[in-house]
Amino acid sequence: MSISIIKSTNAVSISFEDYKMKIVFEDGRELLIPLEWFPKLRNATESELNNWRFIGDGEGVHWKNWMKIFLLKIF
Repeated sequence: MSISIIKSTNAVSISFEDYKMKIVFEDGRELLIPLEWFPKLRNATESELNNWRFIGDGEGVHWKNWMKIFLLKIF
């Protein structure tokens, strides 16, 4: 008998804490990314950081303020 585990790469939530962006995926994995890696996000106000939406069922994130899109690829 074999068991297959399929992990989803779709994000379900994003939050910001301690100069990091926290992304939570459908399968429970969490990813913390330093805002230092993204100058626009690092210098953004709280309002600007929270002005985002998921695209493609959680495959990417779009910030309306800057027309910026990040694709989320986690393996």
